[in-house]
Parts: sequence; structure tokens; C-alpha cells
Amino acid sequence: MNIREMNIEEIDIVRNIRLNSYSDYEVFVSKEHWSVLKNTLLSENDINSNSKIYVAEDENEIVGTVVLFPGEVKAYDWSDSVQSYPEIRMLAVEPSARKKGIARALMEHSLKVAKEEGNTEIGLHTATFMTKAASLYENMGFVRVPEKDLEPMNDGVIVKAYKYEL
Repeated sequence: MNIREMNIEEIDIVRNIRLNSYSDYEVFVSKEHWSVLKNTLLSENDINSNSKIYVAEDENEIVGTVVLFPGEVKAYDWSDSVQSYPEIRMLAVEPSARKKGIARALMEHSLKVAKEEGNTEIGLHTATFMTKAASLYENMGFVRVPEKDLEPMNDGVIVKAYKYEL
């Protein structure tokens, strides 16, 4: 497996992987909530914010992706919340490529980059229904920061905040 920064001409591939990966969650939320989540996955926010988009390749095929937003940048279209530290967003693995350690490798790469850039902490948010993602983050040492939780749609779906000390 190879992890590298995305080439801009690969953005459609990355967005398709996001949609394929997150489509499992459509059944857990209202149509309105799914529409907002889907629009977030397809948003230009990641390429317009000085973020770094990484891809994981397996046998020369892109099978996973993650975005590393720098600190002090609005990482969410639907929230004015800004963190002082970088934030990991939109971790996605093509469903047919799961259970190969791709998500963990993308996370470890993001932590390494953030540390190399001189950051002392990094954060992320994940929805309450994304239990496998939360388990990965907790197993990697991320800790909950409930005071930074978000409820973007006011529909009971909480986007839980986590932080990691680098």
C-alpha cells in the first residue's frame, strides 16, 4: 500500500470513494441529514481551504482517502466552529477494500504529517452512528472532547469530537 497526496485530477475518484464508503450510513439518518452529509462529501471546501487530501493506493488503484485540514480553518460547511489544531476529516475506504488496515494507515499518515508540521495536537469529529470509526479512533488513542461536540441538524445526531496529543 502506498499513501500519497492526491493529484487534483483525482478529485472525482476521491469523491466517489467517499460516497461509496459513507453510503452505509444513509439508513441511520433522515433524508435531509443524508443530503447535508452527501453535499459535505462532495463539497469544494477541502480543495479551497489549504487542506491536504491523501489517498491510499493498493495495486495502483486508489482505495482510500482522508483530508487533513490545518488549524484555524473552517473545516465544516455547516458550522462556523474553528479549531486551533488540525483536523482529520472524511476518512473513507472503498467498501471492497475494507479490513486491510487502510483506514488505520491513512490515520497514522495524518498524525505523522501533523506532527512533522509542528503541531502538538490534532482533532476529528465522527457521528454517533459511525461506531466502527469511533472504535478505530479510540483504539489509536484519541480521547473524547464532549465540549466540542456538534449537532449540525438539530435532529439528535451528535457529531462527537476527539483529540489526540501528538
